Amino acid sequence: MLTLYCLLEPLRVANRFGRSLFAWRLFSNDGEAVTASNGVTVDVDAALGETPIFDNLFVIASYEAEATVAPSQWVVLRRVAAHGGLLAALDTGAFILARAGLLEGYETALHWESAPAFVEEFPTLALSDARYRFDRQRLTGGGGAASLDLMMAFIEREHGANLVTALSRQLVHSRLEPRIDDERNVDIGSAYCPRSVRRAEAIMEDHLAQPLTIPDICQRIGQSQRQLNRLFQRYRGETAKGRYLSLRLDRAQQILADSRTSVTQAALAAGFGQPAHFSRVYRERFGESPRTTAQRGKRSP
Repeated sequence: MLTLYCLLEPLRVANRFGRSLFAWRLFSNDGEAVTASNGVTVDVDAALGETPIFDNLFVIASYEAEATVAPSQWVVLRRVAAHGGLLAALDTGAFILARAGLLEGYETALHWESAPAFVEEFPTLALSDARYRFDRQRLTGGGGAASLDLMMAFIEREHGANLVTALSRQLVHSRLEPRIDDERNVDIGSAYCPRSVRRAEAIMEDHLAQPLTIPDICQRIGQSQRQLNRLFQRYRGETAKGRYLSLRLDRAQQILADSRTSVTQAALAAGFGQPAHFSRVYRERFGESPRTTAQRGKRSP
């Protein structure tokens, strides 16, 4: 409900400044009124399938968006896209656009709670950690109060910054840039990471002393090695094999820095049977020898 009001109120107020700049209609799948999660019922103008071709179409969804998806939605959305119209999606509305194949090649923003599920279902789509994202003819955002800033960005593109300045004053609103939401305190590299990557890393961490092969890990999680490497490259910046090596070296460094364990014992605990190889890759990663790390750890109180 908050998302809907944040979209409509700026349009209503903008029309008060002289001439009618905007007109809008509300649609549902079946043309029936929609009851929001707060119990408020919203009347609509028609069923979505009865829509003409609009210049701009906004998709608003929230909890269990997948339960309301109908093929008729995709037809309408694709028709708008084919005619060069703007498609916007708020909160979980991005799932609907993505399932219709309309976010390929675009960067998407959505509510941070939905990001892990989105990445899991659409691992090839680019996900932004911004509050909203304007990418050519796609406008996506996390919903809620951020929708007001998203709408201001839309109005500015349509009618300029002066109108938005006047709107902000009238609505007593200080605009926020589409930056990362500090309040989330979420590491995008971990929170938005597909489940297959997280599962692979969990297996790696359980087998540091006796490493498995990457094909073995792929078999355990039901993922091809090519696909897993592609996901690791995207979300970890290295291959699955490289990530496994990094985890083992991090473990060795932790042991050397926090205990009086010998270099040989630390190497074995991290799955390195050849001291020369261990010393070489350790130095490449940390810029010092394992022995130097161990000596510094022993000097620490």
